[in-house]
Formats: sequence, structure tokens, C-alpha cells
Amino acid sequence: MTIYAVGDIQGCYDPLAKLLDRVNFDTNQDTLLCVGDLVNRGPKSLETLRLLKSLKNQCVTVLGNHDIHLLSMIYGLRSPKHNDTVSNVINAHDSIELATWIRNQPLVVVNDKMGFVLCHAGIYPWWTLSQAQKQADEVHNVFKNETKCIRFLSKIYSNSPSKWSSELGKTQRRRFTVNAFTRMRFCSPKGHLNLIESGYSGKLRKNRIPWFHIKNSSLDGYRVIFGHWSALGLVNTPQLLALDTGCVWGRDMTLARIPKKKEKSVTLYTQSA
Repeated sequence: MTIYAVGDIQGCYDPLAKLLDRVNFDTNQDTLLCVGDLVNRGPKSLETLRLLKSLKNQCVTVLGNHDIHLLSMIYGLRSPKHNDTVSNVINAHDSIELATWIRNQPLVVVNDKMGFVLCHAGIYPWWTLSQAQKQADEVHNVFKNETKCIRFLSKIYSNSPSKWSSELGKTQRRRFTVNAFTRMRFCSPKGHLNLIESGYSGKLRKNRIPWFHIKNSSLDGYRVIFGHWSALGLVNTPQLLALDTGCVWGRDMTLARIPKKKEKSVTLYTQSA
């Protein structure tokens, strides 16, 4: 059994299929980890969802912001934007079935044995890993119930609150959790999320610090596997594996073979768009 992780797919079905063929992905034994943003902006979101869903337990994915946006459109809460490319998913005969599969996916997956944390955007630095799991589980339980999911999706679109507090109300707490797991890139030193800027120059600024530059000792011994940040590109260290290499923007899709122990090197495969 081999475990692979792939960066943001965003409907780029053909590069994904080529990568899986290249590594002779065994649908009976191998596992594919997806960092979220399975759909949108690319040309084949419907084919991508159907493929990943068909893998059943051999596909482990977390939710990304585009996946949640798709849910809002399928359930009639939002209309597609001019650059959305998911109309065929919304109009598909199995759209509700696909939506059910999507909303049953978690925000974070922690594998203690393999020593990795899988998420879309990152782990909010002021949470311990166990607290992050607790907050993710709360939202996951809401999403698994269709009625509760739709009600929450109608309240989800806001950058507020920008900072975590144990005093937050239920909706604010859950909204912050979704924003942290699916939209976070930069934080301020006092714990505020900067959800506006997406570029990356490598330079640290006082109120614009990449989340992974803020020490979180609860992540010691884990490699965080994430995507969401195409401007950041590939990062491959014992602590971080950033896999959004901008396939949907005409660059490459990256597939990584995850080692059995985090000390071993990650094997990378790339495929052009």
C-alpha cells in the first residue's frame, strides 16, 4: 500500500489522471490524499468529482473553499460567478449525490502513525492540534446533516470574526473555523486572519505573517500537508508539504509519495496542465 498526496485539482482532471497512471495507482490498495479545492476554475470538475468519489475509501480528502462554494451553489444559496466552471456539476443528474459526498468530508485529517496532518489552508497557530480537531469536528457534524449544512452555508460568507476567542457565539465560532481551515494564508502577531492578500514574496511583515512561520509546538513531529496557496508554490520540508503548484493557472499539478516515516524524503511527480 502506498499513500500519495495531490495538490489543488480544481477540475483539472486530465493531469490528475496522467499522474495516477504514471505511478500505477492501485485502486484496491493505494490511498490518494487530496488537500481540497477539488473543483472550479478548471474544465472538468464533474469528471474529477466522479473519479474521486468512485475511489471510495482509497480517496481521503478535506474540504477547500471552492468545494464549500460549490455546495452553496448546488443548494441554491449562491449563483455562479463569471469565472466559476461548475455549471455542469450543478446541473448533473447526480449533483445532490455528489454534494452529499462533498459535505461528508472533514476539514482536517490527522494520521499519528504516518505523522501527517492533512488540511486545505493550514492550522491556525493559536490552536493546539487537538483544539483544531475539536473545532473541525464541530463543523463536520453540521455539514453531515443536510438541513443544518444549508442553514450554516447561508451564514458562512464573511471575514468576521478575524480572531479566535472562546467567547465567540456558535455561528461566529463555526465561521471562523471554516475560514481558518479553508482560506487562511497570513496572520497578524495578535492572531487576526488576513483573508484579503494572497501573494507571497518571502518577506515577513509585521501584520502579514504566513501562518506556518508562527510557532505551534503541538505540530512538532507532524508534517502539515496543505494547498490553497499557488503563489507560495511547492514547499517540501520535514514540517511542511505545500502542494498547490498552480495547475489551474497553467503550471504543474504535483503528486507526492508520502514516506512511511516523516524523516524519509518525499518523492514528487509533476504533470503540466
